Amino acid sequence: MTVIENSISHASETYQANRAGMLAQIARVNAVVGRTSAASELSKKRFHERGQLLPRERIALLLDPGAPFLELSALAGYCLDTPDPEKSIPGGGTIAGIGFVSGVRCMVTASDSGIEAGSLQPMGLDKRLRSQEIALENKLPSVQLVESAGANLMRYRVEDFIRGGTTFRNLALLSAAGLPVVTVTHGSSTAGGAYQTGLSDYIVMVRGRTRAFLAGPPLLKAATGEIATEEELGGAEMHTSTSGLGDYLAEDDREALGIARQIMADLNWDRALPESGEPPREPLYDTEELLGIMPMDHKRPVDMKQIIARILDGSDFLEIGANYGPATVCGHGRIGGQAIGIITNNGPLDPNGANKATHFIQACCQSRTPILYLNNTTGYMVGKAYEEAGMIKHGSKMIQAVTNATVPQITIYCGASFGAGNYGMCGRGFHPRFCFSWPNAKTAVMGGEQAAGTMAIVAEAAAARRGKPLEPEKLEAMKSQIIDVFERQMDVFATSGRLLDDGVIDPRDTRAVLINVLAICSEAERRNPQKVQFSVARP
Repeated sequence: MTVIENSISHASETYQANRAGMLAQIARVNAVVGRTSAASELSKKRFHERGQLLPRERIALLLDPGAPFLELSALAGYCLDTPDPEKSIPGGGTIAGIGFVSGVRCMVTASDSGIEAGSLQPMGLDKRLRSQEIALENKLPSVQLVESAGANLMRYRVEDFIRGGTTFRNLALLSAAGLPVVTVTHGSSTAGGAYQTGLSDYIVMVRGRTRAFLAGPPLLKAATGEIATEEELGGAEMHTSTSGLGDYLAEDDREALGIARQIMADLNWDRALPESGEPPREPLYDTEELLGIMPMDHKRPVDMKQIIARILDGSDFLEIGANYGPATVCGHGRIGGQAIGIITNNGPLDPNGANKATHFIQACCQSRTPILYLNNTTGYMVGKAYEEAGMIKHGSKMIQAVTNATVPQITIYCGASFGAGNYGMCGRGFHPRFCFSWPNAKTAVMGGEQAAGTMAIVAEAAAARRGKPLEPEKLEAMKSQIIDVFERQMDVFATSGRLLDDGVIDPRDTRAVLINVLAICSEAERRNPQKVQFSVARP
């Protein structure tokens, strides 16, 4: 291995400007995400008066103390519930993340019932579907903490009803794959949502609080004329003694969560392997310096090896083909003791760089080495010389290699991710195992100025053919409008709000996040699919 030499100067104006810009972006992300827990906290008095815990209090009691918890998609739905960025509450009505329950690494989801009674918010369905996809792909058991008013009928959309069925299909697939689903139904689980409870392998209900029925009293009366109370229709006592839906009856939230922990403790499930030997070496350089490396302006160059040096064990990086397609950086290292292949960009992807990346991806697959993509590219090179050199052909080969890779691929948007470069660098559309963004990241088909310039040339040519040149004022107005449209959609608040990543992370947390997700991927790879048992059908 070769230790990457430091080229960062704390005293430089560039470093200080980058650091200030990154800290401002981090503060903005934290402020927006913090609105969700603050909004839920407003219900704390009401919850406690009726003997209940808030959703995040439930999660805290469920998880092993001190163990890492990787929250996912915290910005989901931002500005899709309301266009006002100052009033939008992100999260999609669901809390999701990966943590440890009685030593078992699990996917944990909870209805955020402190906000609008836990009804699904915009992008909430997509967030649930993504969490299920991650659980299935990474062979993770699931724990669901359910208390939801279901779909908001005032915002009913038929496509949500149809796609909502996929969440239930996924629960059946998880169970059939031998991945236990444990559900604590803290409150309402009604109509179609009742199947969120019913399709679980282990079901814990809370006396006096659980409500699980296909039709509540109002709908039942409207549909059949029958009159019944909520407790008679779907209370915990009825379901644990008469219908057989519930497996365990708890007196309150605390006891229910304790039962869920005991279920996980008693499962015959491989726990995370204990650490052995000497701990991995830390990077030689302070991860705090990651704040000052990336510029806020994606058009300014940056040496991505300085990022790598603050993530890898001992800052050791074995680069391949350093002089061939040098703007595309490929090489091997370790993160938390786990082998990793890294592909990143010190500029656009050219034919040689794409060719090198293709070979490197194939080599990683041969040695079963996971791949990390650190996105910082304005795309594939364009121009006559590059077309003649086979840019489309070599770029297509790279995209083929990314698509058909047989090892876990992890993507982090560190800077720009534009055009087909997003595809070649394993953007979200190519289903990386995990995908995160730094707060400064930009994702788009191209930069706003390039888009505006392109359309201006097209508009001017069209006007010339008509013999009516465009007025300069109208042309500038059109360009400003295009730039505004692109700028509004390319930052992380827009992309993460639409679930185009799995969350926005502080650059300083990158190494810790990668250690966590690499461990998840490694554990999934060790599990032998032939040993998976299909779950027994419920009576």
